[in-house]
Amino acid sequence: MGLLVPPVAFAAGTNKQCDQLLSKKGRPMGSSSKLIAATLLLALHLQAPTMATAAGNSNLFRDYIGVLYNGVTFADVPVDPRVRFDYILAFVIDYTTATEPPTPTNGRFNVFWQDSVLSPAAIAEVKRRNPNVRVGVSLGGATVSGSPVFFNVTCGVDAWVRNAVESLTGIIQRYGLDGIDIDYEEFQVDPATFTECAGRLVAALKSSGVIRFASIAPYGNADVQRYYRTLWAAHSDAIDYVNFQFYAYGASTTAEQYVRLFHEQIFNYPGANLLASFNTAATNTTVPVDTALSACHSAIAGQALRHLYLDCRPFEKPRIQVRDASASTVG
Repeated sequence: MGLLVPPVAFAAGTNKQCDQLLSKKGRPMGSSSKLIAATLLLALHLQAPTMATAAGNSNLFRDYIGVLYNGVTFADVPVDPRVRFDYILAFVIDYTTATEPPTPTNGRFNVFWQDSVLSPAAIAEVKRRNPNVRVGVSLGGATVSGSPVFFNVTCGVDAWVRNAVESLTGIIQRYGLDGIDIDYEEFQVDPATFTECAGRLVAALKSSGVIRFASIAPYGNADVQRYYRTLWAAHSDAIDYVNFQFYAYGASTTAEQYVRLFHEQIFNYPGANLLASFNTAATNTTVPVDTALSACHSAIAGQALRHLYLDCRPFEKPRIQVRDASASTVG
């Protein structure tokens, strides 16, 4: 049985209770906190007139999958037919490992997820069995073969966009994918160049019908924010979700600070389908789960929270168990 989430609801509980519902295998932390093998994203839309969502189905569940090469399959994450469910393959990167260390390829993307398991046939089958499933792919990430991934353009913007559109179109069509998630975390270009490249890429893939959705994944680093806020200001109409990594703030973050940070990102990304986030793994480097849950309750009560992003990282093979469907309803 899949995860049961009633509309207009917020599923709350302790870290242990969350892990009874959601259990995912994580991957090593990189230069930011979003090196993920499996991230669960549950978007809960509050049914308020001023909080319309770009997605038709207001409940969204996302699972980042494939980066650990540990044999995890789509079947390890049961799909609830009542929610929109996105698998996000991690990653495609415009780098080559033919050199040591790996080097950038100017928009010519290569597959870095475990495609021997998460193959075109497997993607087609999970979508055939579950009409509510979409499968996307995340661009970038933090590292490749232990080396940092940089957004890098040495061939000029036009050539980078042309290479990226061509290579990603081939990958997306070969694997039957539906969307992209932009997750570059380090940069060797200025924000204007990143914005033009990423914005034109999303626009081209959407206008040609190659993708159905696009999201971005910033976090609370001032330099990273400069890039993503510039991209958002220029191309917000083409970006469906801002998957903000709130859980990457320090372990000393209080619930009140979390809510304030959430409101800061509402200001930074005006009009966005902004997702709150937390992870269920016990760490001393990220926001504690109980703090994040308390903050989310406060944000819901204030009708500020539109979506919720759960990053669950127990170090074991992914599985989902549902013991009951109780949730605190807000209306």
